[in-house]
Amino acid sequence: MHAANLPPSSKAVLQLLDEGGAMTHKEIVRKSNLAPRTVRYALKKLKENQLIIEKFNFRDARQIIYQNREQQQVTA
Repeated sequence: MHAANLPPSSKAVLQLLDEGGAMTHKEIVRKSNLAPRTVRYALKKLKENQLIIEKFNFRDARQIIYQNREQQQVTA
């Protein structure tokens, strides 16, 4: 599935990650004004389509950091 075929919530989260960099689930919910469940669904769709990556959060191991895959390639 290409980004054009994603649900609106997934597109909004992907754009937020493009503009704001890596974020936790909680940060995405706060900045997007989407419901937590909607953000979880959006992240699931983005992961299924390999558009984002999950990173370990060294500051708080209970939380995962989500990042746009394209940003990862630029910083690597």
